[in-house]
Amino acid sequence: MAIVKIIEVIASSPNSFDEATKNALSEASKSVKNIKSIYIQEMKANVENNKIVSYGVNAKISFEVNDIS
Repeated sequence: MAIVKIIEVIASSPNSFDEATKNALSEASKSVKNIKSIYIQEMKANVENNKIVSYGVNAKISFEVNDIS
């Protein structure tokens, strides 16, 4: 039986929510193996002078850990 764990990651980008999501996955994959999915729980944009200056996501990343049987 496989066990799936979930970590929460916060990431940002100056360009888009899509890039912020890719940044979250890229950073998580540096220390976590067997990533199976990413769920964007929340999106946020920071605004200065009526323009978006950065995009952020709060992501839940699920990954499979070694089989315990």
